[in-house]
Amino acid sequence: MFENFLNFLNGKMDVANDFLYGYFLVIILVASGIYFSYLTRFVQFRMFFEACRVLVEKKDKYNKHHLTPFQALMISTASRVGIGNIAGISAAIVAGGPGALFWMCLMAFLGSASAFIESTLAQIYKTKDVFGFKGGPAYYIKNGLGIKWLGSLFAIILIITYAYGFNGLQSYTMTSAFEIYYDQAGSNITFAQSGLPIGIGLILTAFTAVMFFSKSHVIGKVSSYIVPFMALTYILLAIIAIVLNFKEIPAVIKMIIESAFDFKAIFGGFAGSVIVIGIKRGLFSNEAGMGSAPNAAAAAHTSHPVKQGLVQAMAVFIDMTICIASGMIVLFSQAYLTKQTGVSGEVLTALPLVQAAMKEYFGDFGLHFTTLAVVLFAITSLIGNYYYAQANMKFLTKSKNLTLAFKITAVIMIFIGAQMNLKLAWNIADITMAAMATINIIAIFLLSKVVIIAIKDYEAQRKAGKNPEFDPESLGIKNTSCWSKN
Repeated sequence: MFENFLNFLNGKMDVANDFLYGYFLVIILVASGIYFSYLTRFVQFRMFFEACRVLVEKKDKYNKHHLTPFQALMISTASRVGIGNIAGISAAIVAGGPGALFWMCLMAFLGSASAFIESTLAQIYKTKDVFGFKGGPAYYIKNGLGIKWLGSLFAIILIITYAYGFNGLQSYTMTSAFEIYYDQAGSNITFAQSGLPIGIGLILTAFTAVMFFSKSHVIGKVSSYIVPFMALTYILLAIIAIVLNFKEIPAVIKMIIESAFDFKAIFGGFAGSVIVIGIKRGLFSNEAGMGSAPNAAAAAHTSHPVKQGLVQAMAVFIDMTICIASGMIVLFSQAYLTKQTGVSGEVLTALPLVQAAMKEYFGDFGLHFTTLAVVLFAITSLIGNYYYAQANMKFLTKSKNLTLAFKITAVIMIFIGAQMNLKLAWNIADITMAAMATINIIAIFLLSKVVIIAIKDYEAQRKAGKNPEFDPESLGIKNTSCWSKN
């Protein structure tokens, strides 16, 4: 009877998610990306090189507890860049066609403006923590809009979504990446019955326990080492795959463009078309406008909020580059072009398709590297997701007992997630993420004028040859206690 109830509940949530992610959120996030790009005069393009300059600023002003702009960027990138960048891109291409990759890139270009707005606001309205800084949507909703209850609601929703929903799911997906090796061994019992998920879950739980109970600057350092290494290596292998198949480049580009603008197929089934699938994957891969990355952006030590806004906009382009790398790996492979089937006779998709493609290019090394990439991307996503939730837990309470209980349950969720495919948790996380994004978009829309004031101030100081420093009082921006000179 309980199983029937769960199936009924999942069915209702599937319907709700089809509406939220098929139309409602797609329209809101696309519209906001276009609006914020126009409002900031496409800051993501015209100040791209300025963002690069800020990223490599000297770090001599940062103490050991402060996060540098680069470390804050890596935490947000750690959450953005996950298993979805490998398996999710493959699934989107199979479901929507090669043109999905084009629409993903377009959404990244537009979404980076939303990422700039929300991360700049996170810096403006951040507050002081024990060792460094804390902030995010909950904080700028409270301090910027003066609506504390809405900030608290956002914080609760984010904790449910990231600490329990997404982290449980990341744990499960990472554990299942080892199933291909178990199947090759030819055992008579299934992977789930073998005890390996328990062993993997225990190892992963032990690691995350160490990270979750560490100080935030430790999380930043770990992410700043793992993320760049894996991202650059993965992109390098994608470039090698393209070079190995350079004669096919014109055909693949033609295939992407024709699929992206096949309007007859698009309007014949719009809800499941290449446009919608590409936009959805792009939006929820780079998370621009969702209200997650600002929690990391607020922790950075910088002289002006716009600096971190520019740096965080770059994270969207990093995510997009990895998505393109995954797409190219798939599209240049015979595994995709011939619709190669697996042992079961089903068309390969998601992670198995990427593993087959990488093995095609690089032999067993490609297969092993893909598994390693999945593991490390999942680990960094777990860290990034927890960091977001931790920042919002601090917003809700200063109780050490409640904070300890939160940390313990967050660690336990990693182990639970490794053991089972939590479809109900996935559906709940999808709905709460939709609520989170809606609240955040409304907040940054209402506060966008504050960001424009900050941009103009930053550009004026740069034009005068100064290293921009933020003085909110002179700009008429209130409730910015962290920037007070008193």
